[in-house]
Amino acid sequence: MTMGIEDIVEQALRNGYLTPTQEAEVGRICDKATELSVNEYMALDRLMGALLTGQVVAVPRKQFINVMEELVLTEAITRIAVIEAEQDCALDLGDIAAYALNRLPPLYATTEEGAQYQRRRAEEELMDLITTQVREAIENSMARPEFHPERAAIGQKSGKEVFSQVSSLLQTYATDYEEPRRN
Repeated sequence: MTMGIEDIVEQALRNGYLTPTQEAEVGRICDKATELSVNEYMALDRLMGALLTGQVVAVPRKQFINVMEELVLTEAITRIAVIEAEQDCALDLGDIAAYALNRLPPLYATTEEGAQYQRRRAEEELMDLITTQVREAIENSMARPEFHPERAAIGQKSGKEVFSQVSSLLQTYATDYEEPRRN
């Protein structure tokens, strides 16, 4: 469940900080909404004031990477390309990578030097395990029957559909919601 702007602001004021996730959610709501209610504007104003006075601080985004992701993706892309060239099939790289990554240790780094260290470590100690997990992920993917073939990726919605969805969400979550004016 997504939180409304008022909920996010209340939580930030209570905790004294705004997380990157909360910041992104506020941005997403503001970007998607064509009109905000008076209460939402007031909540945003309170948040801005609290940020300016230091009552609420924005938690900085931590810059880090999981080197294991790039190693698994490289291995998976290489293997998938061979299989798809030899057989008439299409494999889902995302599913295969997620399956393998869930069975491998993460290798996080915050600097380029740390990432290089993690890569060397993985190449020396973990390549056999990476190869095995990617192979098992591909085998699992190829052996799995296609469940719910009617499923489709989420497509782009027209502006009118998005507006309708936002209006519906605002009606649900915003008290004193103002019905948008129709042109």
